[in-house]
Amino acid sequence: MNKISVRGGRKLQGEVNISTAKNSILPIIAASILSGDKCVIDEAPMLEDVFVISDVLRSISADININEEANRIVIDTSNIKDDSEPSSNLVKMMRASFLIMGPMISRFGKFRLSLPGGCNIGTRPIDLHLKGFSALGAEVNVGHGYVEAQAKKLIGNKIYLDFPSVGATENVMMAAVMAEGETIIENAAEEPEIQDLGKFLNNMGANIIGAGTDTIRIIGVKNMKGTTHKPICDRIEAGTFMIAAAITRSKIKINGVNEEYLKPIIAKLTEVGVKIALDGNSMYVDADSDLKPIDIKTMPYPGFPTDMQSQMAGLLCTIKGTSVITETIFENRFMHAAEMKRMGANIKIDGRSSIIEGVDKLTGAEVRATDLRAGAALILCGLAAEGETEVTDIYHVDRGYVSIEKKLQGLGADVERITG
Repeated sequence: MNKISVRGGRKLQGEVNISTAKNSILPIIAASILSGDKCVIDEAPMLEDVFVISDVLRSISADININEEANRIVIDTSNIKDDSEPSSNLVKMMRASFLIMGPMISRFGKFRLSLPGGCNIGTRPIDLHLKGFSALGAEVNVGHGYVEAQAKKLIGNKIYLDFPSVGATENVMMAAVMAEGETIIENAAEEPEIQDLGKFLNNMGANIIGAGTDTIRIIGVKNMKGTTHKPICDRIEAGTFMIAAAITRSKIKINGVNEEYLKPIIAKLTEVGVKIALDGNSMYVDADSDLKPIDIKTMPYPGFPTDMQSQMAGLLCTIKGTSVITETIFENRFMHAAEMKRMGANIKIDGRSSIIEGVDKLTGAEVRATDLRAGAALILCGLAAEGETEVTDIYHVDRGYVSIEKKLQGLGADVERITG
């Protein structure tokens, strides 16, 4: 079993380069289906989720070449057929696999795939995706573990999302790009990754206005073409390394960031007492001072991201006083709390809130990554803990972080990956 061993107590120093965003590249890979041509993704993050969704596309006859040394992915979707059906085993490995449904319906007018899997952090229903497809004129059926949709012709429509779901916004955008007429998506998710997908789609020939705002207008086009694209920086990885500095009370430099995307994280870390300065695409994080407890509520962007909740919890465990984190996005995202308690954390879960009393010290223990972000948070706790921490089930972490142990080693952390 692979695990990451962390021997805590070291200050971090130096600089780290942030990879491009997992949450951008997955819908972009799915969107390549729309072109029936060749798309190139430069500076792609070499992540387990990227390999899985690439295999999903291969299972429907896409030709994908991944050059790990050059961080380049070349995707040719010309051989995909209207009766292609992806491997159910692959789809069940990752929820983002469902993002291929919108492009397939848009290009072929029909598609069938098994219900998706993913991290066990909540129900994350697909009903908003399906309502969007239905509003565009598709007939949707769910049964026996599969979703089927078909339409003689997709017709643009006004679609109001009951919740600003990132996945539903992306899937409906991709379904609508070749629908006849105009589609308006209201209460759309505003995440930077939505804006990045919109840019990619427009480069392919789509006509999209407002991606990254709460109202997206799409004028249907007849066809799409291949393009080359570099995804945006990974704001969650950047936030994770910001907290790595904070939890060890260190000073580091983080390269490859965008201040606009990180505003909610910067605001909360500044409230804690961390000093943050920006210089172009670089950020200086200085946490070598007394820090104070705070309250946080996760919200859709531009609120504080749910994907940073567990990492922030780890930091707050090391700050004297009472902090409260309220989770409004996923109902089951406090599974890290039990693992942090094994390290001496004082956390009480009350419904959708986590009440954290800071402790004098965390102590090393064997803990389990219950999901992607929880795994990263436990590694962060290990950096601050006394003694050795072993984080198991790190395949979760590898889904979203490129060589996290190597990047931490570059900052002086005593971290190693143990295989076997």
